[in-house]
Amino acid sequence: MAQPFVLLPTEDSHQTLQIQPPSTGLGLRGRIRVPGDKSISHRALMLGAIASGETTIEGLLLGEDPLSTAACFRAMGAEISELNSERVRVKGIGLQNLQEPIDVLNAGNSGTTIRLMMGLLAGQRDRFFCVTGDESLRSRPMARVIQPLSQMGAEIRGRQGNTRAPLAISGRSLQPIRYVSPIASAQVKSSILLAGLTCEGQTTVVEPALSRDHSERMFQAFGAKLTVNPEEISVTVEGPAELTGQAVVVPGDISSAAFWLVAGAIVPDSDLLIENVGVNPTRTGILEALQQMEAQITLENERIVAGEPVADLRVRSSNLQAIEIGGSLIPRLIDEVPILAVAAAFAKGTTIIRDAEELRVKESDRIAVMASELGRMGATISERPDGLEITGGAALQGATVDSYTDHRIAMSLAIAALQAKGQTQIQRAEAAAVSYPDFVPTLQQLLG
Repeated sequence: MAQPFVLLPTEDSHQTLQIQPPSTGLGLRGRIRVPGDKSISHRALMLGAIASGETTIEGLLLGEDPLSTAACFRAMGAEISELNSERVRVKGIGLQNLQEPIDVLNAGNSGTTIRLMMGLLAGQRDRFFCVTGDESLRSRPMARVIQPLSQMGAEIRGRQGNTRAPLAISGRSLQPIRYVSPIASAQVKSSILLAGLTCEGQTTVVEPALSRDHSERMFQAFGAKLTVNPEEISVTVEGPAELTGQAVVVPGDISSAAFWLVAGAIVPDSDLLIENVGVNPTRTGILEALQQMEAQITLENERIVAGEPVADLRVRSSNLQAIEIGGSLIPRLIDEVPILAVAAAFAKGTTIIRDAEELRVKESDRIAVMASELGRMGATISERPDGLEITGGAALQGATVDSYTDHRIAMSLAIAALQAKGQTQIQRAEAAAVSYPDFVPTLQQLLG
């Protein structure tokens, strides 16, 4: 049988993923592990760099985004061993001891890297930093972080009226604030709290809905004084902080597991076990949404690892039903909306996803791109100002589609292609490596 998954180089140095599923017997079966959680990997590297003593990290994600974080902090004086998934050692240099780099810091494609670093760098007194990223990152909004940091006294300048990278940051003494955020964003919250670590007093962030809380958990593990008020949906950190290096174990990323959860649900005769997945309650919106769609998903071997809840996830083929989602659930599955749209294309009825306008300023406009590219494959899908409307049941056809250099788009389209008739070619598919370097080999493993 011909190889169903082939990566083809192109003349412009990109790669095209060609998918030709077999006509019969595709059922996905087996046990797999997904890469380490990207959010936790970033934070472990950052807090390790500004703590006193050594931090060890097991299970670190080896995607391009954490590589960018490590490179930035090495350039500012932190000693970080070669990145691997076994054990990474970070020799911290202390909260206020980041060195002024001799060159521009490059965050690559990573919004987490640049936005969280801004909070830390703003409070590094009498030092200057310039931060940039790739073409995609330079087009993404930074004002949502710059504005609250400016209220703390930060001096940050950027393109387009201080809204786009590259950014010039002059470190200053900051003042604590109480910030009522208009959006539920872990990046915004974390950046302000990191700035709060450097200044005298209590810094509070209030959110309209609960965003992922990896920063809060890790702050406490590293010794920061932190208070969470669930009734107000707020978190307060007291500075200046003294952080101590820790042993961090990174669980599998539920955002990466989401692709296999949907694949297992939509491909007939599938039975997958995804081991060692982080099931932090602020991240399990995708599980709730798929279970509302009547996906057969169960949690097994539930446990706590280094302060984070972990479980093995089993998914079996399912007859999915359409749902409507929005409100407070969206921040808990915002990164999984593209693959949820794929699930909706195979569900009975019309699925409506609302309150997800944040997707328009991710690595791509994920609302527009998913509507366009799934539409090319024959899905009945349309844009809403704040989300998507998908009527399931249309037979998908293989087509030439584009990832728009967005890792989650590339992988979502690949999962859709498993149930499309004929060959699908996904252009610029190398984007998957941002968060899941072994995505294609895992596809091949499951089919074999």
